[in-house]
Amino acid sequence: MDTIEAILTRRSIRHYAPQPVSKETIETLLKCGMYAPSASNKQPWQFIVIDDRTILAEIMAMHPYSKMLAEAQCAILVCGDEEKALAPGYIPVDCSAATENILLAAHALGLGACWLGIHPREERIAAIKQIIGLPVNLYTFPKIL
Repeated sequence: MDTIEAILTRRSIRHYAPQPVSKETIETLLKCGMYAPSASNKQPWQFIVIDDRTILAEIMAMHPYSKMLAEAQCAILVCGDEEKALAPGYIPVDCSAATENILLAAHALGLGACWLGIHPREERIAAIKQIIGLPVNLYTFPKIL
C-alpha cells in the first residue's frame, strides 16, 4: 500500500479480530510513531502499550466512547511530556502527528485501529492518569488496536 492509498483508505475501526498483535508489529507501530515530526525535533512523546484486560476495562468504565476496548488486543497510550516539549502548546500537535503515524502504519499493516479521544477533556485526562498512574507532566492521547 502506498502512502496516498493509506491516507485515503484509513478508517476508524471499532471491531477487531481475536488474534493477538505480535510484539514485532507493536514495535513497528511504536517506531512509526517515533518517526513523526515534532517542534524543533523535541520528540516529547512517550508510548505505553496496554494489554492488561483489567486496565482496558477500567478505561471502558470511565470513557463513554471506548466500548471497542472489549475486543481490542491492546491500546497504545500516546503521552506528551511537558519536560521534553518545545513549549506546552506544541504537545497536542506533536502527539497528534505521532498518533496519525501509528494509525496509518496500523492500516498499512492490515490492522484496524481507532483514535480514542482523551485530550482536551480534563475529566478524561485525570481519569486515565489515575488508572495508569501517570506522572503530572504527561498528557494523554490513546489509540486502540
